[in-house]
Amino acid sequence: MADRIEQIVATLPDRESVTDVWKVADRRIARGDAAFLADLGIALTGAQGSGAGRIWQYRSVFDHLLRLLTTTPGSANVTQALRLVSSAGSADGKLDRYAASLLASSHPAEELAVAFTGNATEELRACLVHELVLRGADVVGTPGVAGWATSRHWRHHPLGWLPLTLSEVEGRPDLPSYCARGGSHSMPYGRPANRPVTTGAGAHVPAARETTTPVIAQRIGTAVANWAEESNGRIEARLFDLESPLGAESVPSMLLALGLECLKGAGRKTAFSAAACPPDHAWQLLFAAASTGGAYNSGVRGAYGRLAAWRSLAALSGAAEGGQAEEAEARVRECTWYGFGAETTWFERVAWDVGLAAVTSERRRLAVLAATDTD
Repeated sequence: MADRIEQIVATLPDRESVTDVWKVADRRIARGDAAFLADLGIALTGAQGSGAGRIWQYRSVFDHLLRLLTTTPGSANVTQALRLVSSAGSADGKLDRYAASLLASSHPAEELAVAFTGNATEELRACLVHELVLRGADVVGTPGVAGWATSRHWRHHPLGWLPLTLSEVEGRPDLPSYCARGGSHSMPYGRPANRPVTTGAGAHVPAARETTTPVIAQRIGTAVANWAEESNGRIEARLFDLESPLGAESVPSMLLALGLECLKGAGRKTAFSAAACPPDHAWQLLFAAASTGGAYNSGVRGAYGRLAAWRSLAALSGAAEGGQAEEAEARVRECTWYGFGAETTWFERVAWDVGLAAVTSERRRLAVLAATDTD
């Protein structure tokens, strides 16, 4: 077997197509030889470490091996997938996040318990816990998983802030589906088809004072930050204090009066709409933006996508930074949420557009997040 693996690794850079190698892996895993796939992947990792990481053939085959091991049912495949990921390493955590999403999409929690007792990084375990939570798994009640998930030693981890069950705001998240040759996910961007908000003839627009700081803008934009950092996206995140309470009928006019870059020119000959929406719509929108990414990236996957969505929601709602998750959820539920969109030149209007506004319960604080991306 070692000679066969050495031959594949040595000849891969000269191949114009890697489908024959994919087929070899397909046959091996169909025969139950998951160890061969892990051994080949580990060998490819060694070759990449010697400077071959830029060779597309190595990357393509490695990804196929990982997808086969993580999406094919069976505990032996889980064990070998964990062995491969552990050997490959990931300084930036991207491989751990990716592998956790793949594993949780295709295996029950009971089958993944080996990750919490065997050879897996703390980062992979943390991601796996919340990928399972997103899929409705009872991580607290699953032997093997529960001991690690409820222990205090990982509470310093950023994901330790998240609760181990889904909230009402999160509902049933839309999650990607994977197979050996690809995956798919929904794209919930666009204007919410909920309760349109119309401006009355005598709608009162209170005076507004902008209170945006770099820190609050960053917090509000957490969920869409990957669009700007890894794709072609741009973000507008702003906060305003209002002189008097903002009536629901005045929200469209208020948004147009704030001088937002994303709405420049909207409201006359340029189409503009705003609609009230429930907080779960806002969460789903931000979760999709964070977890699946924009036009040219894959986002931060499910676990960190969940965290990013909550950080943006918490900042939009005015929840205190560093507070408990339950406090942030309560604050989010107290707010009135609005989705908006416009056919301005700021929005790319391709597939990735976000427009959200949150009005706090006393109706004297308005936070706005707009984002857009294009291919």
